[in-house]
Amino acid sequence: MRFSATVLSLALATNVAAASNWFSKAGESKSGKGVVAKAVDFTYNKWHETELERWLSDHDVPYPTPSDRKDLENLIQKNWENYAVSPYKQWDTEKLTSYLKLKGIQVKEGAENNKDALATQVQGAWYETEDKAQTGWSNVKDWVLDTWTDSQLKAFADKHGIPVPQPRTRDSLLQKLRSSIETVGKKTGETVAYPGNWLYESWSESDLKEWLDTHGFPAPQPSSRDKLIASVRRNSRLAYLKSQDAAASASASANAAYATLTDKLIDAWGETQLKEFCDKNGIPVPQGSKINELRALVRKNRAEILGDNVSNSAASAYGAATSKAGNQYAKATDGASATAEDAFELAIGAWTASRLKAYLDARGIPVPHGGKTEELRALVRKNAHKAANPYSAWTWDDLSYDNLKDYLSSGKDEIAKQAAEKSGATREELVSAAQSAYSSASTAGGDTYASATSYLTSATDAAKQSTFETWSESELKSYLDSYGVPVHQGTKLNELRALARKQSTYFRYGTSGPADTAFAKISGAVKDGFEWVKEQLGAGSEAAQEVARQKAKEGSEAIEHKAKDVKEEL
Repeated sequence: MRFSATVLSLALATNVAAASNWFSKAGESKSGKGVVAKAVDFTYNKWHETELERWLSDHDVPYPTPSDRKDLENLIQKNWENYAVSPYKQWDTEKLTSYLKLKGIQVKEGAENNKDALATQVQGAWYETEDKAQTGWSNVKDWVLDTWTDSQLKAFADKHGIPVPQPRTRDSLLQKLRSSIETVGKKTGETVAYPGNWLYESWSESDLKEWLDTHGFPAPQPSSRDKLIASVRRNSRLAYLKSQDAAASASASANAAYATLTDKLIDAWGETQLKEFCDKNGIPVPQGSKINELRALVRKNRAEILGDNVSNSAASAYGAATSKAGNQYAKATDGASATAEDAFELAIGAWTASRLKAYLDARGIPVPHGGKTEELRALVRKNAHKAANPYSAWTWDDLSYDNLKDYLSSGKDEIAKQAAEKSGATREELVSAAQSAYSSASTAGGDTYASATSYLTSATDAAKQSTFETWSESELKSYLDSYGVPVHQGTKLNELRALARKQSTYFRYGTSGPADTAFAKISGAVKDGFEWVKEQLGAGSEAAQEVARQKAKEGSEAIEHKAKDVKEEL
């Protein structure tokens, strides 16, 4: 039918079905001692001794050295429930109360300061049951990568020579890496049940700190690479569960608002609109049907026509839910993250070695001496999410001919002034002179450097909307050539400008835009979804349009509120 793919934007925001089996109530679990003990035995009794020691060390549980395997297992058994199965049992009353508030659960009267009573309430609303926690810890590879960014996943694949599926989606990449972790571990002589530092070899210390900050875990102080990895590893399961839960809550808000919207729209239609809708969608209308009967008929067929089963559609299209700070929510809404990654990958595939080095230099990332093009490209890919520093020699790269001459003429640098006054100077010569003058100013510091950065600020702000508009065809072609982008015969001037803007944007921002936040994407998708519904259903009346606008606002606000709550709880 015409509306079989209705509200695709909302379907993209609804990735609940595939993850729903993670959110059973703890009360549904058989938590008898025999059942849990059996699961525990299955989980860590098969770990290597180094993994037993690693787990104890990660959780700051002291153990004697040397110690035999039985001693290590006994220590883990004493601490397993509090750290691996029910970490909330270690929380204080304030954190337990905050969690219940986040879940919309009223604290029982008189239990405000009773830690045990609060913990019992939290247990009933925890992310997963005890048996599922045991299963999760026995299959670490199934979820440990899910909170990684796409660039981190790709860097891991590059590091270990894992071929990336094409066309690449986040799901296909995760599936490939999950199936390869064991092989990679064994190849490097490492264990995989509770993986060691080898799993994070492709991460920088800033990556580790960013992950902890993104997921709301404090970085250890004083920090070292080993301590940062231990903190990431220790908290990965909880971060995964929180991300899954947050996505599910946002999806539920979107679905609830959507259901209300469609009801209100149907109520707002007149008899003519209802009949037209039935006619368009092949719904047989009995002769003499009254308006309320028509509305009932439309509602009866709504599931198939309006796509009320968006959860199933999303699950089918996108598979199991995944996360980052990033990535879980972007993927659940519109696939924008995967699209950006693919487009960036395609762009840098053509870049020259000098442009790849410039990308790294603009971010203060050390460029390996004598690095080959593919090595440079892998390093650029690893830093795809990083925006360039606001002030660097490369900021002059996108300024117009007139801007460059103006800057070179305005300062006290005599060599720069000579370059500006040179008859017939090319734009490339002016860029080189400006970069040289800026480097000198940066070294000198003081007023000279302040003047240079001030000029850059005003020039780049003024050029935001008009970058490349004043450039000649030859300047645009030369600029694209510096990226290694071929220009075909007959390419129009506007097409050259569009190509130049695209390369410039990738160079400055990588895969991250200045307002690239996860919940903002969900909010935007919800708004787009409601507008789409309004248009497709032909809601011509002012009343119906107002309902659509209001519900779009409510859905967006609900998700923004959820984002705030999640951030506070994290």
